[in-house]
Amino acid sequence: MNSADIRQTFLDFFSSKAHKIVPSASMVVRNDPTLMFTNAGMNQFKDIFLGNRTAEFPRVADTQKCLRVSGKHNDLEEVGHDTYHHTMFEMLGNWSFGDYFKREAISWGWELLTEVLKIDKDRLYVTVFKGDESEGLEPDREAFELWKAFLPEDRILSGSKKDNFWEMGDTGPCGPCSEIHADIRDSADRSRIPGKDLVNKGDPHVIEIWNLVFIQYNRQVNGQLIELPARHVDTGMGFERLCMVLQGKKSNYDTDVFQPVISEIGRIAGIPYGKDPGCDIAMRVVADHLRAITFAIADGQLPSNVRAGYVIRRILRRAVRYGYAFLNLKEPFIHVLVPILSDQMGRFFPELINQKDLIINVIREEETAFLRTLSLGIQRFYDYIEMQNAKCKMQNASTADNAVLENKNDTPKHTSNLKPVIDGRFAFELFDTYGFPIDLTQLMAREAGWEVDMDGFSKGLEEQKARSRKDATIDTSDWIVLQEEEGLPEFVGYDHLETETSITRYRKVTTKGEEFFQIILAQTPFYAESGGQVGDRGWLISGEEQLEILGTVRENDLIIHISRQIPLDPGYPVQARVDGVKRRDTANNHTATHLMHAALREVLGKHVEQKGSLVDEEHLRFDFTHFAKLTHEEIRQVERIVNERIRQNIPILEMRTVPIAEAKAMGAMALFGEKYGDLVRVISFDPGFSVELCGGTHVPSTGQIGSFKIVSEGAIAAGIRRIEAITASRVETYWNEREDLLNEIGELLKNRVDPVKSLKNLLDEHATLKREVTELGKLKIRQLIEEYSAKVTQVNGLSFLAEEVSLDSNTAKNLAHELTRVISDLFLVFACEVDGKAMLTVMLSESLVKDRNMNAGAIIRELAREIQGGGGGQPHIATAGGKFPAGIPAALAKAKNFAEK
Repeated sequence: MNSADIRQTFLDFFSSKAHKIVPSASMVVRNDPTLMFTNAGMNQFKDIFLGNRTAEFPRVADTQKCLRVSGKHNDLEEVGHDTYHHTMFEMLGNWSFGDYFKREAISWGWELLTEVLKIDKDRLYVTVFKGDESEGLEPDREAFELWKAFLPEDRILSGSKKDNFWEMGDTGPCGPCSEIHADIRDSADRSRIPGKDLVNKGDPHVIEIWNLVFIQYNRQVNGQLIELPARHVDTGMGFERLCMVLQGKKSNYDTDVFQPVISEIGRIAGIPYGKDPGCDIAMRVVADHLRAITFAIADGQLPSNVRAGYVIRRILRRAVRYGYAFLNLKEPFIHVLVPILSDQMGRFFPELINQKDLIINVIREEETAFLRTLSLGIQRFYDYIEMQNAKCKMQNASTADNAVLENKNDTPKHTSNLKPVIDGRFAFELFDTYGFPIDLTQLMAREAGWEVDMDGFSKGLEEQKARSRKDATIDTSDWIVLQEEEGLPEFVGYDHLETETSITRYRKVTTKGEEFFQIILAQTPFYAESGGQVGDRGWLISGEEQLEILGTVRENDLIIHISRQIPLDPGYPVQARVDGVKRRDTANNHTATHLMHAALREVLGKHVEQKGSLVDEEHLRFDFTHFAKLTHEEIRQVERIVNERIRQNIPILEMRTVPIAEAKAMGAMALFGEKYGDLVRVISFDPGFSVELCGGTHVPSTGQIGSFKIVSEGAIAAGIRRIEAITASRVETYWNEREDLLNEIGELLKNRVDPVKSLKNLLDEHATLKREVTELGKLKIRQLIEEYSAKVTQVNGLSFLAEEVSLDSNTAKNLAHELTRVISDLFLVFACEVDGKAMLTVMLSESLVKDRNMNAGAIIRELAREIQGGGGGQPHIATAGGKFPAGIPAALAKAKNFAEK
């Protein structure tokens, strides 16, 4: 059975059991500050488990695209080294929201696996929760008895809280779980060791394929478990593992889920999969990471240097590194694999087909950029080796027995057999700055006859992880419930900026040492950050108290108001008041974004699609598909169209509950990566011009915007452009500032009527003077060459010059270059004092570097000690600075010692 049939069989089975088959949620999480990516099938149903919303369907099933790069068994640096862990994976799942419970979940699970999918019953084991005295939890006898109807007792194993008690996090819904494990070993292996002895023991061929979670408790911050009013079922089955079992493979990567991509990687590299263990790991890494990158971009997350974008960039770069280091793929190649994945999975995930061109272009550009960075890192590695070798030689030359090197921080370490060791801090720098995996550094080190200080590397890595954990730590207390809520809080902010309401619950949150309160209101006029629009700010007024609302966010479907305090009497009615000025200015920018989107499509073409946005009271930012820089005329056209629509004072046409199919039939455009329900809100300013699905706040008519101006346009990724623009009074300020600037220029040029003409004349004069200065500089250099050539002496068979000069650092450097050009075998040292600081320049003729293995970088580090400074550079030229000019004579004398060796 191929993977597509397996997926469909699962969905068809649960459809026959009255489950609603729902589409996968986006892999990129947008309205949950606790998550960047969907990491489990239950994420999209989290609010139901938390009691924040009621389930539309009591029974649901789906296949969910997930991404994990950290946590138990999910360290990114380990993916590809085993046969069954992945970054991106599919989770097949079925859920019951207060409907069926253990009996149905267990019997249907067994029916699907053994009767429908025909897995050998004798190869299956199950685990049940054995209880936990410290928690006061009894063993799950109900699950044990239910499993006895299908399995002998010796294949029903008791599991600890670690393996068989599932928890959403430190707090929240939780409950016992029952895992189903499959033994896919050969008969001979099974006869030697019973499968039950290998369950949850890390054996790659006795693996968990399905986890049935029975959610019946809620974990409080103090650790207490409270029974939930309704019990739920949450199951998750690893699609890739299931395919491995059904297709008779010993590795997920040997199934048809991965083999089409792996075969193409092997073809491109000219290395068949299965011939070399190191190459096999690299192919698995690339095949796995391709899926993660492709699905993330398809769901709206472009690679970047922040948060979720950084994770995707890190995954992509790891794939490039493995291709570069182990498959000898020095040119971009990962983007070539996208069509194979799109053809393979596009039927179930049409976004792969719809966004294929964008995905290819983004990955290609990222690969190209990173390969440049990688080459810089490789050069940095070899510069380090060369510098350290030069230090060794110099130190050996000055050591009496010429055998043992001192182990100092600035010299290479050696093991007992005198094999040099790369400092772990440098190895971590390569990893952190240039994206080198440590195994690539080790490989290059071995080739150079070196070892890597792994303890030092691990220390740097752990310190980085500790910093990340500290930065990410958020201490959240339990909700203090003041009123029982019926459904979700009501948002009235489309119609009102102020309303009488009450606090239904609140909790304290501590992050980075600061304390805040998160507040839920029965009804609220505050718009919560979503869809690119920032959240409202304002005030809660309780009697004489006025509390500032610092921001409003959405956590799943909850609107959360953030404040530094709560009222003295939280149960007292409050007045919720939005900052009307900020809301107005934000609405101006949001509506202008819609008008600009429509104008861009009119000017550039219908290929323009929104790929991201940010709207606040200061400005708007808009990311869109287009493959060329906008010309000045195109920008002018867009501005003209938007400003015309503003002057027409077009009233808003708002439709709040439109069926999604009807909205699409109207031509409504959707926000890239946003998830929409069955009923949507449609915003239009002239149905023939701008119609979009949008939950944000807008102006009542376009005239309120006043004016619109694009202030910047540029590329942020392959085929993705970014425009930043302003509206209303900020446009006025923009032109006032430029008028002031133009007037100031006119005053300086003594020509306010035509400052451009005066500026051209000034530039012509400047160019003439610059040419004259250049000629004078050349003349001065020729004179200095004659002067300092006369001071060159012969020392130990080389030309030596060490002088303190009264020159600026650039002139000294240029003179050094000219002297090495005209004097053979030159070892030159210049020193000068600039603003109370000492500056050194060392330059060597290429012949000294090549024939005598001299290294300017290594030499200058020794000389810099005399001026209490440091420096570095290349083998033929290096510079240093220090705070002790009085040490210049000693540095010059020390240089002569190097020449005499």
